[in-house]
Amino acid sequence: MHVTSMSVRNRRWLSCLLVSAALLAAGCASEKVPAKDLGTEIDDVAATLIQQPLLHSTSIGVVYRGKEFIRHRGDMETGKPGLPTDATLYEIGSLSKTLAGTLMANAVLEHKVSLDDDVRQYLQGDYPNLQYKGEPIRIRHLLSHTSGLPNMLPERANTVLADFTDHRTPGELNAIYAHYGKADFFKDLHAVEIGRAPGKDYAYSSAGTELTAHILETVYKRDYASLLRGYLGDSAAMTGLRLTLSDDEALRLAVGYHSDNPVPTTPMPQLPWGASGNVKATVPEMVKYLRFQLANGPVVKESHRPLVKFDSEFSIGYFWNIVAGDQLKGVYYAHHGGVPRSQCYIYIVPKYDLGIFVITNQSGDQTARAMQTAIDTLVEKIAEREAAANAEAYR
Repeated sequence: MHVTSMSVRNRRWLSCLLVSAALLAAGCASEKVPAKDLGTEIDDVAATLIQQPLLHSTSIGVVYRGKEFIRHRGDMETGKPGLPTDATLYEIGSLSKTLAGTLMANAVLEHKVSLDDDVRQYLQGDYPNLQYKGEPIRIRHLLSHTSGLPNMLPERANTVLADFTDHRTPGELNAIYAHYGKADFFKDLHAVEIGRAPGKDYAYSSAGTELTAHILETVYKRDYASLLRGYLGDSAAMTGLRLTLSDDEALRLAVGYHSDNPVPTTPMPQLPWGASGNVKATVPEMVKYLRFQLANGPVVKESHRPLVKFDSEFSIGYFWNIVAGDQLKGVYYAHHGGVPRSQCYIYIVPKYDLGIFVITNQSGDQTARAMQTAIDTLVEKIAEREAAANAEAYR
């Protein structure tokens, strides 16, 4: 969804904020040891987050130096007491892309594909349009959002998303994707026009992630859902990931709200492969993902490798945003996810052996910034703990 690119657009604003926060943390950390345990502080951050306008509830998962913390706050439905729980299934939106990136990193290491492969070698039929002046779209361009493909296919979905907060948006998306399958995607892919050389300019593309899933299906000769469950089940013990839900599982799907609409809205419609935004997971499953990322095995390390460096502070790996030059966080890896009734963030911060997953069951134009503030607060508190522990060690 389009809201994922907020993390890129807000990057410089965040850098200024975080430098100030880092200086404050450094000045305060040596004066006192944090009074509260970290679990309580995470709970406090969750409580503060849902005080923001329109936010109903939140769940936060943290892995910090091997310790796990999960906190839930708020009521899922307005006027109906009821916390989210460890069993609640959430739509993680475009965080799904990092899972696709992980599978592609594994495929690269297994020599199933090369980053420089022309994507057309994995397509049936002719696609003379998927190039610009002889330069083809390559797999690395899909992963780094530099392919020149549109955000969504069909193109009319982008018109709907241009006014994301309009109350009609969820229903219009449902109508577009109600009978939109893989054959429709390929038909629309034939009509795409590439207006610039691939590999240079950032242009967020969920269509590129869907094409990535097709390539993975082609080389492994398995459907994407089974590839996802198989690899992450074996490598990260993530056995509960779902692209589609059974009737029983659907009962555990988080209720969610779009924009300022007081009436709960419908789930994200199913995309042809679902790789760009259809994964559902519980918070404990996402905590397993944080552990998997922090372990930094060969596949994770490959997925975090910069494929395109846009400037000294911002790069893209295998769908991961890579941010450098942050005094407080150091180099970190992040992604935002958003669907019409849920938004979330994942942050991997190696400097503190820290992973954070935050999700809300509301999706509006201020939701991402509210979650970023919550994450910044958590990182500040952990930085204070680290500084205090280091000061104590040298006494």
